[in-house]
Amino acid sequence: MDSTTQLTIRRTGTTTPARTSGSPAPPGSHEITHSGAHVYDPDRPAGSLHLRAARVLEGNWTGTSTVPSHGLYPHQWSWDSAFIAIGLRHLSPLRAQTELETLLGAQWGDGRIPHIVFNPSVPLDAYFPSPDFWRSSTAGRAAGAPRTVQTSGIVQPPVHALAAWLVHQADPGLSRSRSFLSRMYPRLAAWHRYLLHRRDLGGGGLASVVHPWEQGMDNSPCWDAPLSRVTPAAPRSFRRADLDHGSAEDRPTDLDYGRYVRLATDYRDGGYADGAGEFAVEDPAFNALLIASEHALAAIAQELGAAGTARHARAERLTAALVERLWDPAEGMFFCRDVYGGDGRGGESYGGDARDGGESGALGSERRSPESGALGSERRSPESGALGSERRSPESGALASERCSSESGAHGAERGSRSGALAPERCSSESGAHGSERGSRQSSAHASEQRSRAGALIPERSVAGLLPLILPALPRDIAATLVRTAGGPHFGLGGVARLAPSYDLTGHAFDPHRYWRGPAWFNTNWLLERGLRLHGEHGRAGELRAALLETADTSGFAEYVDPYTGEACGALGFSWTAALTLDLLHEPARADQADRSTQVVSHPGHRAFDKAQGTPPHTSHASHTPHTPHTPHSSFETGAKGGDRG
Repeated sequence: MDSTTQLTIRRTGTTTPARTSGSPAPPGSHEITHSGAHVYDPDRPAGSLHLRAARVLEGNWTGTSTVPSHGLYPHQWSWDSAFIAIGLRHLSPLRAQTELETLLGAQWGDGRIPHIVFNPSVPLDAYFPSPDFWRSSTAGRAAGAPRTVQTSGIVQPPVHALAAWLVHQADPGLSRSRSFLSRMYPRLAAWHRYLLHRRDLGGGGLASVVHPWEQGMDNSPCWDAPLSRVTPAAPRSFRRADLDHGSAEDRPTDLDYGRYVRLATDYRDGGYADGAGEFAVEDPAFNALLIASEHALAAIAQELGAAGTARHARAERLTAALVERLWDPAEGMFFCRDVYGGDGRGGESYGGDARDGGESGALGSERRSPESGALGSERRSPESGALGSERRSPESGALASERCSSESGAHGAERGSRSGALAPERCSSESGAHGSERGSRQSSAHASEQRSRAGALIPERSVAGLLPLILPALPRDIAATLVRTAGGPHFGLGGVARLAPSYDLTGHAFDPHRYWRGPAWFNTNWLLERGLRLHGEHGRAGELRAALLETADTSGFAEYVDPYTGEACGALGFSWTAALTLDLLHEPARADQADRSTQVVSHPGHRAFDKAQGTPPHTSHASHTPHTPHTPHSSFETGAKGGDRG
């Protein structure tokens, strides 16, 4: 059978080809059909959770990608597709590859992956903001927006490299026969370059989001203070299509929505240039996913014939930056940083957590020394940030090998070389869209010189502050503290809460049903399950996995749920809930077996990642001295879906 027509299902270590339309179904299987392709569920009861999850994904499949839900979200969303691909790999590695290929086919010339790829067959009034609001092909022309595909102009969390690596692992033979990774690598590398250079608006090495929709947790209370600086768009200037599908009590308020529209309008009218808006926040979950995906890019590079050590090193530097910029030891978790907060530009001055007072709380660690910590010396440099040394020399640092291609444009490396798996890494464009790092520096590292470097931590406890648990190089004491915080009164995991809420159970803005202001989401809890397992908390991970599967089953694969009761909220038959259910159903046995046989250390982080992924260790790092041995962990299956979505 031709590899491009295969659909496969991963089952207890075997790969079974799915039928074409003329072949009989295997005995005992239950099939689902769509457009002549068959996905089946061997030897499982007709009503099994596995089969019902597969049917959700089949029902939401459009032929080239998967919608989150046909009613509320009728287009392709960026980080949804990454999570969906992670689940689809257990049903059809080919379809999972196609999911990511479709999304990255709409990538902009500057490297950004847009948060929505619009389906032209969907009426404009079915979703707002619609293509005629974003005007990507015209307003985004300077940033290299595609001319033939309509997209939004903002981004979502970078789960994509991680998803690509996991999809490859589901069927390496199919992946290699289709050159899947060698085609994806230059696009993913360009995506990371965009975030690490153009979005380093705080000058500390971390990526900033410029709109709440970009972080995915759309109306989290974390955004309330930064958004208060934004003048909302007039209510009559837009129509909220989301209220046609959901209760107003469960959705963002009209005031918040007006501010979302204002930010997006200003970003569009500025040609989607970064660094000029009123909103810039460094978020721990967004950056943790970027770091996890850097590790995944290193694994991809190794699969394609390169060492990948520069990317592992960069991931470790970013982990240090994450701790330096966003960790609060007094509160025992990570917080968002308002890059423009407390800088005299009308921003909030968060002088500590109002609940705790004094010098403790969300800003306590900053007051010790403005230049202390892992990145202090880098901040003093005019080329500040975690990648500052890479910017100073065009041929030094982790990006040096990616700067020599004469093929310009976002995917020029693909056109310029079909030999050598890592031609893109050795030879990325200095001219053209992704090589336009020279022009981006005014809107990233240098722009941060003109604004507040320090900003201010936002004293709101969000589940985003727990998600750095997915990082293999996270210091052991911080990982242990995060586990305690997750099980404490603010999140109640393993206690009063069935699943970890999106926001502090004791917080002033907590609402168990309103979007991202309290409900529990499957993607964030899936990430927590993987993080717990990664850091040796197998009992807690097992309990969370069981709760996730039970809640997915009883809620009808709901978009999100009441964290106490598991009551379904939002859309039913939601794609990433179904996809991550499939992943949880398929992975635990293999993961637990790996746990018992693999001893790892907390540093250097890339070794933990490589062992978890089953990839060979990097001999060039043999001289590194491990720190205190850490608890064994499972395969590193991480990822992150978005709230109101724009």
